[in-house]
Amino acid sequence: MNERAILIWDLPTRLFHWLLALLVAAAFVTGLQGGNLMVWHGRIGLVILGLLVFRLAWGVLGSTYARFGHFVRGPGAVIDYLRGRWQGLGHSPLAALSVLALLGLLLFQSISGLMTNDDIAFRGPLYDLVSKATSNWITGLHRQNVWLIGTLIALHVGAILFYRFVHKDDLVMPMIHGRKRVSGAAAKPATGGGWLAFVAALAVAFAAVWIADGGLLPPPPPPPPPGSIPTW
Repeated sequence: MNERAILIWDLPTRLFHWLLALLVAAAFVTGLQGGNLMVWHGRIGLVILGLLVFRLAWGVLGSTYARFGHFVRGPGAVIDYLRGRWQGLGHSPLAALSVLALLGLLLFQSISGLMTNDDIAFRGPLYDLVSKATSNWITGLHRQNVWLIGTLIALHVGAILFYRFVHKDDLVMPMIHGRKRVSGAAAKPATGGGWLAFVAALAVAFAAVWIADGGLLPPPPPPPPPGSIPTW
């Protein structure tokens, strides 16, 4: 059989994947440690939010296999996959559900973190938009959601190992160099997602981070001039 290597995952998709993995691990560590690391936890959360917004935009503007319109299918496609009748490249219909679930949980985690507090010194950049009671409630959800994210990540890693050792299909290397060996003329390399699309998605991500960091909030009042407050 004639095998050839074709581009499946474009560079922005690969960078997103590995940066997100690294930053989520860092968020776990800093969040669980707490204390002075909470400042870094908040900063990492903002970067993760920017990455997620970029991926949402790239899911519309990116190359073939990165687009949601390509890999997000209905229940019929999932059933076909489970019955062994699905053939395709990129995310399988079942993997697409996992991708959407993980993106949704991480988005909730990033957005909820903007309004959390630790009852000591840390407050999210949008803390002032809600009451203390609401912030406490959101903080509780933020902490509980960690376990859902951890479970999905464990399932994700387990699926990669299953494909590697049972189906003999390496999913890791294509996410590093972007190419996958295929047979048959019907398999087409990824197209689209050029520089203009990348810049547009990046601009949307930066705008989201600026808003999330309180960019639309009114500036705090200036401190009173020296000597205007009694010292007694």
